Amino acid sequence: MEHNRHVSLFSIPVLVAALGYFVDIYDLLLFSIVRIKSLQSLGLTDAQITTDGLEIITSQMYGLLIGGILWGVLGDKKGRLSVLFGSILLYSLANIANGFVQTVEQYSWCRFVAGIGLAGELGAGITLVSELIPKEKRGIATSMVAGIGLTGAVAAYFIAQNFDWRVCYYIGGGLGLALLMLRVSVFESGMFRSIEDKAISKGNFLMFFSNGRRFKKYALSILVGLPTWYVIGILVTFSKEFGKLFNINEEIQPGLGIMYAYAAISIGDILIGLLSQVLRSRKKALYIFYGITAVGILLFFTQQGGSAGRMYLICAILGFGTGFWAIFVTMAAEHFGTNLRATAATTVPNMVRGALPLIVLLFTSLQPGFGFVNAAAITGAIVMTISVVAAIFTEETFGKDLNFLEE
Repeated sequence: MEHNRHVSLFSIPVLVAALGYFVDIYDLLLFSIVRIKSLQSLGLTDAQITTDGLEIITSQMYGLLIGGILWGVLGDKKGRLSVLFGSILLYSLANIANGFVQTVEQYSWCRFVAGIGLAGELGAGITLVSELIPKEKRGIATSMVAGIGLTGAVAAYFIAQNFDWRVCYYIGGGLGLALLMLRVSVFESGMFRSIEDKAISKGNFLMFFSNGRRFKKYALSILVGLPTWYVIGILVTFSKEFGKLFNINEEIQPGLGIMYAYAAISIGDILIGLLSQVLRSRKKALYIFYGITAVGILLFFTQQGGSAGRMYLICAILGFGTGFWAIFVTMAAEHFGTNLRATAATTVPNMVRGALPLIVLLFTSLQPGFGFVNAAAITGAIVMTISVVAAIFTEETFGKDLNFLEE
């Protein structure tokens, strides 16, 4: 029996998933871009902008972690479309509310609720596209979703340069609501429909931990993605501080570093899909991009007396190297059966985002003994080693038939 209604690479579901992720990334990074401007306008001092800013971003991360599990379970229980619809509605309304905040506490709550909403978008989109596209072209389709989506960071940067921070949040919310109109024409995955009425366990998050083989696959799926947030969360975010320690005369703008990194990530994400197609392997493509990331990290720590231009170029190289976001989320989707697939694809990227506080903890605990720069370099070496070892033990999923169930 044909369980799937195959669609082309340029169909409405692929376009809607890509635009959904575009709005998702715009909203996800908007706070990082408007943090200083927005908190200054609320009357905070420089010291408060750092401490309260950290508190607000932490609230968003907690929202992402909770939302990752919530939407993943719902995606397998109620369908991929219900998650795409619900998550977009939630983060759109949270962003519009964010434009009205008057206190740090209100700001924190808005980012927490937005975080819950933002957690569902990519996993549900990748799951839907993975199940609708023929297996031979799956990697290209999911890479297109991420490649187009990640340009949302570039849009957020330029919009923030030209509009008041409150207007930036209204624009994010408005884009999301406009996207809901497009959602109406997207159809549900045939694979999900084929199990909808079956009396089997669907979206049971605890199933990842009830079986040794399944837990290993799940843990490895998370560990292969760690370099992405080490690069963005430590090297690019703190590029201003690193610039001073590298004796770079010009002041580094982290917002510009993020913009260059994400522009390069979106190019990397599209190319890795094509590369995995040519090599007929997800893992070989991943190893090549790990290599580029490692070169970028080495270049980053050899910038003594360099220039701002060189720093931004290295941010772009690092971004390109970590442009494997789509592939590792696709691999997470391909590892698991239809009754657990959305839960895997939605929780895995959010567990990687949620690992950032642990990476930061390692970084800060090494600082007293090694100093800021060396602590960051050692953290990078540890993170890269863990991910490469995880990739070696991960099974190849290229061309895998996804029409199976987890018992």
